[in-house]
Amino acid sequence: MMECCYIKEVVKGFFSLCTGMRVTMGNVFTRPATVQWPRESAPLPDRFRGHIMMLADDATGYPKCIACTSCARNCPSQCIIVTGKKPEGAKKKMADRFELDFTKCSLCGLCVEICPVGALDFSRDYALASYTRNDFTTMDLLQELGSPF
Repeated sequence: MMECCYIKEVVKGFFSLCTGMRVTMGNVFTRPATVQWPRESAPLPDRFRGHIMMLADDATGYPKCIACTSCARNCPSQCIIVTGKKPEGAKKKMADRFELDFTKCSLCGLCVEICPVGALDFSRDYALASYTRNDFTTMDLLQELGSPF
């Protein structure tokens, strides 16, 4: 009686092993779904939303932002701080401080949509890594573009 149960379990285990090997052999010759980052990068979808970035004016090279603060007022996360002043000899006010707290940002896109001059857009950068959270609490978006101040 004991031998019958033992043989039954061995046969059951053998069929289970064959099922697993069939799945394994079926996937051996397929392309891997992952990439070896950072040596390779996966293609980004067209509608990918990275962090918010400031766009530069093509003529001057300075940020397009006119410091109207409509992005900061309409942000549901309250993660944008904008201040501005008018440079000497300029017709428009310009932002002298534009900070984004990326730890609070929900990437909803309201700031990008509401901007009257099109100064904000989503970046294509997804490789944001840091050892501390504080590196993302004050992302100065004007730092990369320069400022007339």
